[in-house]
Amino acid sequence: MTKLLPGVLAMAAVVVASNILVQYLLGSWLTWGAFTYPIAFLVTDVMNRVYGAGPARKVVFAGFVVGVICSFIGTQIIGEFGPLVTLRIAIGSGTAFLTAQLLDVAIFDRLRAGTWWRAPVVSTLVGSSVDTLLFFTIAFSGALTFLEPANDVSWAGEVLPLLGMGPAAPLWVSLAIADWMVKLTLALIALIPFRVLVTKLSPSVA
Repeated sequence: MTKLLPGVLAMAAVVVASNILVQYLLGSWLTWGAFTYPIAFLVTDVMNRVYGAGPARKVVFAGFVVGVICSFIGTQIIGEFGPLVTLRIAIGSGTAFLTAQLLDVAIFDRLRAGTWWRAPVVSTLVGSSVDTLLFFTIAFSGALTFLEPANDVSWAGEVLPLLGMGPAAPLWVSLAIADWMVKLTLALIALIPFRVLVTKLSPSVA
């Protein structure tokens, strides 16, 4: 377990930071949390490459537990428009994180024998896409208002030009696409630290 501690701590730090930074807007479509959360996929992929799928899953579950704790704390903090974390956001966040990260682990493990960059790129791109789809749909789609009837998310359903310039679409769709684009960009950039960290950690693996 000691060898997994850096990964667990890194994942916990990413989850906590993202839960805090998601409260701060960056422009019209993003929050600062959009730039920290994708690091979770980097942590998972490094642990997977160095220690294997089993240990990587343990790191994911540790991050999930930290996320649940953060969500619970957020539900107790009342902001200008109510709790900082609503039930739908908590469900969406937890479901998206656990599903996407475990999918990332499974795909990476299946592709680990290929070219070094193939597994992290494919697993992160698929995982990030699933994460975005699940979170924004569960948290903001008008079709799922039954999950939390008292939570008014009508603002997210306001029909506006997609990303301010495309065809008409609900606001939450623009938010999701902007978030997804950041994830895809960071997935490619993360190849550099992935290569460096794996090279540094691999020789010390027993």
